[in-house]
Amino acid sequence: MQNEILKEKIEQAVQILKEKNIDMWLTFVRESGNIKDPALDMIAGTGCTWQSALMISKDGETTAIVGTLEVENFQTKGLYKNVAGYVKSVKEPLLDYLNRKNPSTIAVNFSKNSNLADGLTHGMYLILMDILEGTSFAKRLISSEEIISALRGRKSKAELTIMTEAVNKTLEIFDMMTKFIKPGKSEIEIANFIKDAAAKNNFGLAWEEDHCPAVFTGPEAVSAHAGPTERKVEKGHFVNVDFGIKYKGYCSDLQRTWYILKDGEKTAPQEVEKGFVVIRDAIQKVADNLKPGVKGCEMDDIARNYIISQGYDEFPHGLGHQVGREAHDGGGGLLPRWEKYGQTPFIPVEENQIYTIEPRLYVKGYGTATIEEEVFVTKNGCEFISNPQKELILI
Repeated sequence: MQNEILKEKIEQAVQILKEKNIDMWLTFVRESGNIKDPALDMIAGTGCTWQSALMISKDGETTAIVGTLEVENFQTKGLYKNVAGYVKSVKEPLLDYLNRKNPSTIAVNFSKNSNLADGLTHGMYLILMDILEGTSFAKRLISSEEIISALRGRKSKAELTIMTEAVNKTLEIFDMMTKFIKPGKSEIEIANFIKDAAAKNNFGLAWEEDHCPAVFTGPEAVSAHAGPTERKVEKGHFVNVDFGIKYKGYCSDLQRTWYILKDGEKTAPQEVEKGFVVIRDAIQKVADNLKPGVKGCEMDDIARNYIISQGYDEFPHGLGHQVGREAHDGGGGLLPRWEKYGQTPFIPVEENQIYTIEPRLYVKGYGTATIEEEVFVTKNGCEFISNPQKELILI
């Protein structure tokens, strides 16, 4: 399955090059076991030791120039039509190939907006410029950001199937968690229960173990990206969990919220219920408007303005991000017009992308209400991949 997906992605890359009228995409790497260009996950499925050039052209030709010791590995995978090896220097075979193809534009992996399109290290850039010195190719380099963003964002049928499975398996762990949470349990105990459940099923974690899962309980827990503590679950408090798994090379990323009933309570207090409902409805309002062509910042506006209109402070982060091989994937996001996000809030949403929608709000005296769902963008709108949390889970 993995190799089939890689073949799909390379074929998809050719179509993206045609769509954007870019002649060639060049990924230039070395010692990828130490510093890996994220693009390799999409187009190689293996590492490179010596300086290596992986090239995909809009005419469909694919060529890998790698160290001789890695030629057989690349040939066995069958992803590149042409595989050439070298011993002393990549310069001569690379220039020979460029002279033969004579591309007008060569996209390389640097980007100001997307870390996933910024895999060309400064050192490798300098080496590439040394190789191209005295040729016209040095002036033909452009950023591959648009290519990589589209390639990572546009999910194939096989990718969507895997990611849907990942979401469903994550929700099963959340259901198990509902039976485990009770007053007196610490955030760390809950986190360890989740990690054990993932490990028993041979699932990886979608992000760093120190805060995957992130577990928060009570009014003192307000940070979105902090690890679990010894803070204990108490009656009358929210509990929320941010968790995702790595499954068959792809990630899930979901959040759910519980309320711990006080003695004598059969339902949550009005202000607790309101906070949850506002979050739930904000997500639905975004889902009702999310479709190809809208800008991510416009979707953030919908949720942010609605939450503020209901009397709450705005949430201190973006509304949502793409998910794929990484928990935070793709290029554009459902993000506010803040300087730190660069141009990514203004990138139009595309069909076949997968986004999270994850607003939050704080209810004084109880804690944070938050939900995170995953949606798949269709031709005319979007569909929930995750079964949306419509009601506050009561413990």
